[in-house]
Amino acid sequence: MPPPTAVSNDAVIDPRSERAVLTGHGVCVSETRECGFKNDRPVTPIPDLESLCRMRRVLTSMAVLRFLAVSVFWLAQVAVAQELPAAFRSFTPSAANPVFESSPGSWDAKIRERGWILKEGDLYRMWYTGYAPDREPLTMKLGYATSADGIHWQRHGAAPLYDDVWVEDMMVVPHNGTLYMFAEGAGDQAQLLKSADGLEWTRVGTLDVRLQNGDRIPPGPYGTPTAVVKDGVWHLFYERRDQGIWLATSRDMKVWTNVSDEPLIVPGPDSYDRLMIAMNQIVSHDGLYYAVMHGTGTPTKPRDWCTWFAVSPDLRTWQKCSNGPVLPVSDNKSSGVLVHDGQRYRLYTMHGQVDLYLAD
Repeated sequence: MPPPTAVSNDAVIDPRSERAVLTGHGVCVSETRECGFKNDRPVTPIPDLESLCRMRRVLTSMAVLRFLAVSVFWLAQVAVAQELPAAFRSFTPSAANPVFESSPGSWDAKIRERGWILKEGDLYRMWYTGYAPDREPLTMKLGYATSADGIHWQRHGAAPLYDDVWVEDMMVVPHNGTLYMFAEGAGDQAQLLKSADGLEWTRVGTLDVRLQNGDRIPPGPYGTPTAVVKDGVWHLFYERRDQGIWLATSRDMKVWTNVSDEPLIVPGPDSYDRLMIAMNQIVSHDGLYYAVMHGTGTPTKPRDWCTWFAVSPDLRTWQKCSNGPVLPVSDNKSSGVLVHDGQRYRLYTMHGQVDLYLAD
């Protein structure tokens, strides 16, 4: 009997029947749909080559069509969402503004940049940055205040809540029973702190952010860290000298890797943000992600900063909302944070003083 004729790594032709025989775990190709044999045992019939190729073409076409359908769906979603949802499209200033101010002569004689407000049950909790410009060395410290209504605030004692290291421009993410604080440290270096109760904080360290190739990002500022966790993956947004927004991800919160070494959001082209931008917060609403942004187009100090929004279906593809600034540019309100009070959204702006705006 002549030896079998090889067809592929996983099949041979049995000369007794001119049928394909399976010789391994792969799928063999045969010119017949009849059963082959292996060790004189029948083998399940398999499609001929032409049928397999036709099936592959059909499956490929279906996959392409599905990809196109999903892409069109998300593009349509983003296109529709270019206009802000009614839930936080326009705001009216509270008659109580400012709802929180600095304390002249104290350690927080000035407050600056982004603070953070969480509503837990009936309690509003606020962390903020305070400093005394006439004291040396100049250090940004962490303050804390609480409120029953988000309007009338009570400081937590006369001293800073935490002053072991420089803490500025912070935000807080509750996750699995722990509060994680992402903040700027000295030199605009993003850092991480954590706490079980929001009162006692432990510094974890400076965030280790890497380029896509695994190298550390170039030296220099990387600040206004804004984090969100999705499906077990942490997403860290950060700016570099306010010239763009980058995204790095991590599963262990130890090493963060850029999803792109180019910024996902850049300043402009509108006049109100053509020079500098920063991202303060991300909220999920109706299946989309909205970023609370601020930007400026003022070339010299003192600059006029304004609050505006960007939208994304996936945290990676971002588009500016068509509404533009939600507060007048001339008001110079930035470092915005959205808080839902159980009935509607509130927008707090934090730089210099805390002002409250109620969604219409």
